[in-house]
Amino acid sequence: MRYRIILLFFAVLAVAGTGCYIFNTQRNSSTLALYGNVDVRQVDIGFRVQGRVDKLFFEEGDLVTKGTILATLDKTPYDSKVQEAAAKVKSTKAQLELAEILLKRRLEVVDSGGVSQESVDQARTNRDSLKAILKENRAALVVALDDLSYTEAFAPTDCIVLTRIREPGTVVQPSDPVYTLSVISPVWVRAFVDEPQLGEIYYGMQAEVTTDTPQGKTYTGQIGFISPVAEFTPKTVQTTQLRTDLVYRLRIYVDNPDKYLKQGMPVTVKLHRGNTHEPTTG
Repeated sequence: MRYRIILLFFAVLAVAGTGCYIFNTQRNSSTLALYGNVDVRQVDIGFRVQGRVDKLFFEEGDLVTKGTILATLDKTPYDSKVQEAAAKVKSTKAQLELAEILLKRRLEVVDSGGVSQESVDQARTNRDSLKAILKENRAALVVALDDLSYTEAFAPTDCIVLTRIREPGTVVQPSDPVYTLSVISPVWVRAFVDEPQLGEIYYGMQAEVTTDTPQGKTYTGQIGFISPVAEFTPKTVQTTQLRTDLVYRLRIYVDNPDKYLKQGMPVTVKLHRGNTHEPTTG
């Protein structure tokens, strides 16, 4: 029994010594290791007008470049509105031209008594009214043309199709999403730092980003955002501290990312301790 107690005592000492060694080694290390993920930034793409979905040009996983048309609505009702608005503009212009001619003729004979001043005033009022109507009809034509252009949805930037939400034939309302896209540039990493280490980092601090891929590339970057608000450690973040520890969210912008750095993949971020203040330039 005595030997068991002695062995247990030395085992506890060994574990405590090992823990102190690891803690001091990490504390005195020149490198601060953080764990996070390549941030997934999404955008929902829809139409600014309602209508029936006509065509969807891409499937999930497709790479799409900025400005590429993604989907279209049935243009028939909007084409009709454009034609109607254009016809009103044309008709009003013809009436205005006639009104200008009539006003000019009455002005030529009003001094000789050929027409009354009241007739001239009526002709001028009619001309001015038609000018206002023409301006209104032209504005309606612009709106109709805009609505027609809104029947096409374009990629706002280079991206990957995450989800194809709708199918041709579906009637959608304005802003109803038809695609969910994942933005691929710029690329940043979301990581978290413990409160005691917050004073060791600064904006612009250089970082090294590595993935779990064997012999994978090491990417460089810099800290571009430090959250001013503490939060509980997210479940997706692996740290050596307790899950209930408060941490601060960081954003590390990656320089020259390539196709191997995929959104959502876990990464390790290494920050080199040393000068805890951002260098100044003079």
